[in-house]
Amino acid sequence: MNDEMFAKTVDILLVEDNPGDIRLTQEALKDAKIKNNLFVVMDGVEAIQFLKKQGKYRDMPRPDLVLLDLNLPKKDGREVLSEIKEDPALKTIPIVILTISKAEEDVIRAYNLHANCYISKPVNLDRFIDVVRAIDDFWLTIVKLPPKGTQL
Repeated sequence: MNDEMFAKTVDILLVEDNPGDIRLTQEALKDAKIKNNLFVVMDGVEAIQFLKKQGKYRDMPRPDLVLLDLNLPKKDGREVLSEIKEDPALKTIPIVILTISKAEEDVIRAYNLHANCYISKPVNLDRFIDVVRAIDDFWLTIVKLPPKGTQL
């Protein structure tokens, strides 16, 4: 286990436009082993503004992890992923694709754009909560995340 994670709060950015999925994710993370702050934006434009600390997001923390849906209004998740991974200031943030799409071309494209993980959302409510808890268990207790502000 990553003992360092227990000493601090983990900041998670959820980029999701479905209010039901937002509520389920909030519920699953509420009981998480790791203390976390979940920030939610509902479209791709807001996601980039949040990550680049622009406009109303200028005082937001850099997230330790991004949960990104692919099918978003204004700017889709593929474009958001590409922008994140092309930006030296953002590319070390782990991006977990959490989407309804099971299409092979979406999976391949996401990994070609350097997504760290691709998960298809289960349609079953209990299974969805299990998946979010598994993300929490893996990414926030097992994996060593890069320090905030890390650039290559």
